[in-house]
Amino acid sequence: MERSYVIKPELGKNYPVISHGKGIYLYDKEGKRYIDGSSGAVTASIGHAVDEVVEAMYAQGKEVSFAYRSHFSSDAVEQLGAKLAEWAPGSLNWTFFVSSGSEATETAQKIAIQYWQEKGKSTKNRIISRWMSYHGITMGALSMSGHVLRRKRFVPLLEDYPAITGPYPYRKPEGMSLEEYGLQCANELETAILRVGPDQVAAFIAEPVIGATAGAVVPPDGYFQRIREICDKYDVLFIADEVMTGVGRTGKAFGVDHWGVVPDMITLGKGMSAGYTPMAATIVSEEIIETITKGTGLIMAGHTYSANPQSAAVSLAVLNYVEKHHLIQKSAEQGAYLLQRLQELAEELPLIGDARGLGMLCGLEFVKNKQTKEPFELSKNVSGKVIAKAFEKGLLVYPAVGGIEGVAGDCVILAPPLTITKEEIDELISILKAAIESVQQELQEQALIG
Repeated sequence: MERSYVIKPELGKNYPVISHGKGIYLYDKEGKRYIDGSSGAVTASIGHAVDEVVEAMYAQGKEVSFAYRSHFSSDAVEQLGAKLAEWAPGSLNWTFFVSSGSEATETAQKIAIQYWQEKGKSTKNRIISRWMSYHGITMGALSMSGHVLRRKRFVPLLEDYPAITGPYPYRKPEGMSLEEYGLQCANELETAILRVGPDQVAAFIAEPVIGATAGAVVPPDGYFQRIREICDKYDVLFIADEVMTGVGRTGKAFGVDHWGVVPDMITLGKGMSAGYTPMAATIVSEEIIETITKGTGLIMAGHTYSANPQSAAVSLAVLNYVEKHHLIQKSAEQGAYLLQRLQELAEELPLIGDARGLGMLCGLEFVKNKQTKEPFELSKNVSGKVIAKAFEKGLLVYPAVGGIEGVAGDCVILAPPLTITKEEIDELISILKAAIESVQQELQEQALIG
């Protein structure tokens, strides 16, 4: 074609055209091979072109692909709901299906507000969230997000939900233990609730591992336990945004499982369908559903493609594949190896200030000076340069920039499919190292790195 009629992420940029994928690899139409080192957008968690999923897709398509949720349920939807009830902790047994992570977090927001209305507490309609967070790009989800760069164009249209600091162990105060720091960050939630008024706060939302804003930041032990205590004390629902961390990505079924905490709602997306179909979910506790059932009996949310049989069948096949091939355990084991290799890179290369992560969700942070942890200005586009160089060499990594108040913070996420082998991790690291060294040399020549 002479021209494109598609609005792409960067207008005016020429993108290679994808041909096919297999396992952890993608191939463009020119025959170039790429390691999918970020599972796309931390999505393709079981790899590409998995036969079992393709077969399930075809089988359901021969029966029925779409039935409107107000008219019918389906075997695929019912089975997927039952499977998620098996996976989810505590009494989180009820699932509302949607098409994207943004819809899932916004649905959780709406359910939280409606729950308190049904209990006769209609003033509890505010959501508290954290700066250095991302919960989606729709207006409700973006209102809950503390991603300064993604908010700034729409601030007049957004609610001012972000209120507290997310834990950032790499940049904790000198002389403070991790445990003390984690509790200090968690206690900000109590302060925020008291300032707003407990009778005004419906819920608190947080990512178990901070993703797109800061590159796989893992909270200190004790942080989420204290968050749960505070939510219970003030009758505030806790929403765990597991769109990026759920379905085995961190080496547990859900990210919050690492700390033995049971939220009131969990949002899922990305790895739930592993990129084979647009599908996401909000998982809700028995207490919330029972309250609404005894009240109006209707949750005021939903979308045209919610709970469609085609996407449900595909997602069920993905979860069955994860179970059959023990991918949660493999995520923990291979993720530990990936983090070890990244930490070795961090020791060797002056551009890398920190390597961190949990399971198969890891991040690198780039700094001007390792000793002072001084960040680059975003205008230097350090993350972008690393991403571009890695892409040129056949490796896909995911950006996570602007975590330092939207003015600094250069990170990338490494989150390959959970199926990756040690040999493939070594190949990934080799390409990544070459890409970072190339950018590092350029920055040193410009005297931009200490």
